[in-house]
Amino acid sequence: MLNRRNFIRNSAGGLGSAILLSALDNPAYGLYKNTIGANEQLNIGVIGVNGMGWSDLKAALKVPGVNLVALCDSDKNVLDKRMAELKSLNVDAAKVKAYKDYRSLLDRKDIDVVIIGTPDHWHALMMIHACEAGKDVYIEKPVGNSIMECRTMVAAQQKYNKVVQAGQWQRSQQHFKDAVDFVKTGQLGDIRTVKAWCYQGWMKPGPVVPDGMPPEGADYDLWLGPAKKRPFNSSRYHFNFRWFWDYAGGLMTDWGVHLLDYALLGMDMPVPKTISALGGRFAYPDLYEETPDTLTTLYEFDKFNLVWDSAMGIDNGSYNRDHGIAYIGNNGTLILNRGGWEVIEEKQSGNKVSKPFVKSSDNGLEKHMQNFFDCVRSRKKEELNCSLQAGAHVATVAQMGNIAYRSGEKLTWDQNTKLFTNKLINDQYISAPYHNGYVLPAFKV
Repeated sequence: MLNRRNFIRNSAGGLGSAILLSALDNPAYGLYKNTIGANEQLNIGVIGVNGMGWSDLKAALKVPGVNLVALCDSDKNVLDKRMAELKSLNVDAAKVKAYKDYRSLLDRKDIDVVIIGTPDHWHALMMIHACEAGKDVYIEKPVGNSIMECRTMVAAQQKYNKVVQAGQWQRSQQHFKDAVDFVKTGQLGDIRTVKAWCYQGWMKPGPVVPDGMPPEGADYDLWLGPAKKRPFNSSRYHFNFRWFWDYAGGLMTDWGVHLLDYALLGMDMPVPKTISALGGRFAYPDLYEETPDTLTTLYEFDKFNLVWDSAMGIDNGSYNRDHGIAYIGNNGTLILNRGGWEVIEEKQSGNKVSKPFVKSSDNGLEKHMQNFFDCVRSRKKEELNCSLQAGAHVATVAQMGNIAYRSGEKLTWDQNTKLFTNKLINDQYISAPYHNGYVLPAFKV
């Protein structure tokens, strides 16, 4: 039987990954069969409810037959707040159990689906443990906090044969699909450059403040999990985790996985040949951050270049949009973002490919959740709009950009070995270090 004691043992350093490997074929795991009926109620638990996990829950509850039974967060202040807000979602809080430790939530055999909305550094372990416990999983983006985490998560999903959707909800939004379909008609002509950018004027790091004590009711050690043990600092906590390498990868992995995803989809390209990046802490040198607030990354492919451009503290991005993707072809440029898409004809082109702005008309997150739960019921993983494999792929490309920035090197990727040609870079950056007795489980990847 899979219980909290086994989870602690499997994720702690004493016995580590060997125990997980020896348990993979245990008949106990056969208790969880793929027998969910088309109209059967699905019980869900949500882990991490301070930010996107809460938004994900609200979208999930709009799907018929979805029933919330558990919430989990390491910060009791957040948990109490969300429990009090359940009434506004027409949920009876008396029927929802609150947990501090996600492993206790996963012990429950009546939970069919888990939504994971924690900081990035927890995604891999929680997803793997949820699959091991027989749950289907909706995992927030980026799916992993390192290239090796992404590979391990895919291997675990395949081993346990669970339905896992990555939270890149733009894949479920119709105008994004329509725009990519137009790109693939060839009407833009040869596309020589694709730009993806994210200018976020409202985003800025926290102030430089002294280390202190965690808020009363917050289990800081549990929040850290596999990340390096450090004194508590309020400017590294909650939303600001994004700006520290221990937990995340800055705008590149926060927004980049959404935008780079469609840049790659439009061009039908898997991975770049070379990657280089320049940037720094130019906007907020006096605030508390490690990741760059300004970054330009160049990905080289066979017949085009992909440029990633991000900046905090500025809203005036390319084409006067604060985020987007531009496919720049000989005949015209298609510009796409969450608001809609249009085609601007090249001045010298006589092909009349211009297309007026087409506004977004649907809710991508709600459609993404509907797609996920449809696949949970049907067990048709191939119908997921953003499978774990797809999420892991774009997260890997985003990690490549961050590694180029952090190393200061122009990197070459070997698609045969699925490693950089520079061994020192692989040794230093392919895996995220695990601390505090936690170990990333070992699978054949």
